[in-house]
Amino acid sequence: MTMPLPRPPRKNPLLRTRQMNLPPGARSRVALGLTAAAAEGHFRLQTCDDCGTVQYPPREVCHQCLSATLRWRQQSGAGTLLGSTTLHHSNDLFFRERLPWRLGLVQLDAGPTLMVHLHGAVGDAPQRVRVGARLDRAGQAVLIGFPNAESAPMADDEMLREMTSDPKFRKALVTDGKTGTGQAIVRALAQAGADIIWVGHAEPWKKTGAGLDEIAALPQVTLVPLDLTDGRQVAELAGAIGSKVEIVINNAELHRTFGIGARRGTDVAKAEMEINYFGLLRLAQEFGPALKGRSADGVAGATAWVNLLSIYALSNFPPHGTFSASKAAAHSLAQCLRAEMRPAGIRVINLFPGPIDDEWNQHLPPPKLAPGALAHAIVKALRDGVEDVYPGDVAQEWLERWRDNPKVLERELAAGG
Repeated sequence: MTMPLPRPPRKNPLLRTRQMNLPPGARSRVALGLTAAAAEGHFRLQTCDDCGTVQYPPREVCHQCLSATLRWRQQSGAGTLLGSTTLHHSNDLFFRERLPWRLGLVQLDAGPTLMVHLHGAVGDAPQRVRVGARLDRAGQAVLIGFPNAESAPMADDEMLREMTSDPKFRKALVTDGKTGTGQAIVRALAQAGADIIWVGHAEPWKKTGAGLDEIAALPQVTLVPLDLTDGRQVAELAGAIGSKVEIVINNAELHRTFGIGARRGTDVAKAEMEINYFGLLRLAQEFGPALKGRSADGVAGATAWVNLLSIYALSNFPPHGTFSASKAAAHSLAQCLRAEMRPAGIRVINLFPGPIDDEWNQHLPPPKLAPGALAHAIVKALRDGVEDVYPGDVAQEWLERWRDNPKVLERELAAGG
């Protein structure tokens, strides 16, 4: 049984902040297939197309028939725990700071035998377990043995919390609380147990609907002025709360319709880039160093950066052409941010939703993604420790078509399909 996580004590500001030591992160190129699957929340192993053998660890050829036709296929993870041990000593700095640490040997029903990290709710061998893949603090896939029967405080396990970014007892910044999406995110974080939620709102002198007033009444919420087009304001806010923020959720965006020829001038396109791309850049430059400096502060250390992108970032949707271009630029910038944050153990999560049910997608037919569903996807991504999320039916279909043949998808979208 997992014990509920107690509220972390207040940090003593006079003590030196711990520096992050990452777990061993070296992987072969073929083994990165396991990491690529874990980044989207999947557990996949190599399966031979010729003889059907499921193998682990990853290899260039099938260990049974030497065939090179190997595909990464989803696994159920069902297996039997054969034995377990608890480490009380380690020469690796990351694990030395986190001892004791449990490991187990699991034989999957699919065949392979795996060495896995063990969840605290898993008892002694022999017993049935479920293996899943997660990303560790180095951003590489590791295997974890879970109990078959889940219980409510499972996410409070110390080992699992090292692999995820659960909002419970953490402090978060949501960059835009004026939109329905931002308000849904704030409610979801509050329900997930976030300790403090700073909510940005640009141009506070403008009248807003009742939604902002409702979330402002939540005990965890503090409204802060934040306009991502104003570099000075971003810097001032980072100076005020940057040393306290543990999760940044950048949901601020400017979305306008039309492509190139249907609009005169570049003003709207510049405004989209100013928030969707340069806004992310300003935010990363000011809040990034503070997050990296606090990534090893125990159970409540800085842990994640979330970007709200769009499925249009993968392939341009001409009716929303300039918006698609700005999101593609933000996607590229987010990949750079992920690479720079990884040495500090900060996870950068990118969300690629399909059309959201808001005013700028009102002429698009269903299905559209509800703001509440998007907020749920963000909290789930934080709890599961994934990197890339494609919420909604449209995003999932678009992703599948893009992976199958990007050029075909481009032509279909150009033809209006």
